[in-house]
Amino acid sequence: MHIPFALPLIDQPVIDEVMDCLTNTGWLTSGPKVRALEAEVAALTGAPALCVNSWTSGAMLMLRWFGIGPGDEVIVPAYTYSATALCAMNIGARVVMVDVGADFCIDPDAVRRAITPRTKAIIPVDLGGWPCDYDALMAVAGEPAAKALFRPAGERQEKLGRVLVLADAAHSIGASCKGRPCGQLADATVFSMHSVKNVTTGEGGAVCLHLPEPFDMAAELQFLRYFALNGQTKSAFEKNQAGGWRYDIVAQGLKVNMPDICAAIGLAQIRRYQAELLPERKAIFEQYNRAFGAFGWAILPPYDDGRRVSSAHLYPLRLRGFSEQQRDGLIQFLSERGVGANVHYIPMPMLSLFRGLGYRMADYPVSYGLYVNELSLPIYNGLTEEMVGVVVETVEQAVEQEAR
Repeated sequence: MHIPFALPLIDQPVIDEVMDCLTNTGWLTSGPKVRALEAEVAALTGAPALCVNSWTSGAMLMLRWFGIGPGDEVIVPAYTYSATALCAMNIGARVVMVDVGADFCIDPDAVRRAITPRTKAIIPVDLGGWPCDYDALMAVAGEPAAKALFRPAGERQEKLGRVLVLADAAHSIGASCKGRPCGQLADATVFSMHSVKNVTTGEGGAVCLHLPEPFDMAAELQFLRYFALNGQTKSAFEKNQAGGWRYDIVAQGLKVNMPDICAAIGLAQIRRYQAELLPERKAIFEQYNRAFGAFGWAILPPYDDGRRVSSAHLYPLRLRGFSEQQRDGLIQFLSERGVGANVHYIPMPMLSLFRGLGYRMADYPVSYGLYVNELSLPIYNGLTEEMVGVVVETVEQAVEQEAR
């Protein structure tokens, strides 16, 4: 049996929605499908939403919205995908990496120690769909000592009066903390809708706002809508309506809008997400937990601690006592038997770009300890109980092989 690591859900509802876009709406770039998807994201999260063409674009958009640029610092975890850092680096900011805790999430105490007068934002990462401790992170950002260090530049920074907490929720649409959905846990949240995510548009993402007073969220969302379209006050769809050709450019914006043809895929999925697709993913996660819970060598990933609940995007199993080489051998064993597996992630200080910039893996011991024995297993809609059983059996065989 061949079991790939990840597969997007392309079923009849998706095909129907895409065909409706192609044959009925007369529109391919940002238009009615994008607006409908934004409404669904807002309903799911309880926060106003803007769809964009990638997570990275959405994060860059928000950092620029906050006035971050050269000379500013952005705190990120060392254990994440490189986009978390690149979104800041690509607008000229300096990335300050800190270590994570045993649950893969950024360490709030490490964040506190890293804040300087140049710090303008913190980007926590919900790795695998497991939400960070946002109560602790928001408390750190609001501490008198941190606020005393903050040096605002520009109206929005003055209005917030502290560092921005921008959630990297690329994995965590549908996750929650104390009953509050991701999208309401930080000042702003960026979801990914990449091909392998829980809800996909092929490529894409969504920004959600949860700004405190005195921000006017409707006004900020409207500005972001312009800002994501070269600063233009009307989309091509709006300009195409009768008498709607006139527009203005009100900001030096980006071109990061989502096309309708992509939104159609996500629209067909998100309408079923809470009732059907998310419960199915959680059932797979729970089946893995029941199976691997019987083995002493298995360290189960965080899922539900009574306060935080994962979106079950990844199943990051850890192998107790395994070295990096043994883990790699296990992945090869699985691959040879038709079972896809992956590693999430190679910590950024191990990668050539970041090593060349002076980041040292020795400074992030928890991140390295998580990486060396982490193994991400298949988890996606359409994965059957039988297939999960085959994955578990094959991992058990691989562990026995490596232990000899």
